[in-house]
Amino acid sequence: MDESTNQTIHRFKQIREENHFTQSDFAKVLGIKSSTADIERGKTKISGKVVAKLLEEFGINPLWLFGDSTQKRIQMHTGDVAPKVVTVNVDNNENIVLVNVKAAAGYPNNVQDVDWYQQLPAFDIPLPEFRNATYRGFQVEGDSMLPILEPKEWVIGKAINNLSELRSNAIYVIVLEDSVVVKKVRKNMEDATLTLVSINVEYLPYTIQSHQIKELWEVNSKLSFNIDANDTTGSIKQLQDAMQLLTSEVRNLKSN
Repeated sequence: MDESTNQTIHRFKQIREENHFTQSDFAKVLGIKSSTADIERGKTKISGKVVAKLLEEFGINPLWLFGDSTQKRIQMHTGDVAPKVVTVNVDNNENIVLVNVKAAAGYPNNVQDVDWYQQLPAFDIPLPEFRNATYRGFQVEGDSMLPILEPKEWVIGKAINNLSELRSNAIYVIVLEDSVVVKKVRKNMEDATLTLVSINVEYLPYTIQSHQIKELWEVNSKLSFNIDANDTTGSIKQLQDAMQLLTSEVRNLKSN
């Protein structure tokens, strides 16, 4: 096996390990039967189909893979995540479409279907904070964003046109190829990936490829229907009690 082939195999394995795939899982992503073990042993050559898949899924430059370039990745995704459909009211002004949990299940497959949007409820908010941009409402599913966002609450998101506008650690509604999620987003500067982070620590962060994002909405407000004055009063009293206890303990320390 020549040095060039060894380098290609090494780089192929490096891609797999960087993305934390087993040989069998990596094979599934690349459309290879069973495992990538034979490629990594040098028994099977990397096919053109696999090279194309590496480019599509991970942005891997084929010239880098075969040792003819030092540029590892090619930017395949232009970063365009703007809304595919914008709805207007009878006065031809943009309105805010509401996407509930049930509708969100079909959202990724209908992002360009004008008729589908017309079946969803829509409304206007006559406030300056909702002018000069496109907004959309999404219902929160699950408890991964507790305590900031409760299950079944609604968030209002401002449309992001390009991934270059993304702000790390802001909360976004991310429309993926097969789902809609609400997460904090962290940019990974070394490659074309993003890490999605839940506020609820019981949910682990996970990484996606930037090209998987169809639309991106930055959350700037929410609609909540779970306001309970009694709960709030109780929370304030608990805080007051805790402060009194802390003050008492500090005084005891000083007196000793």
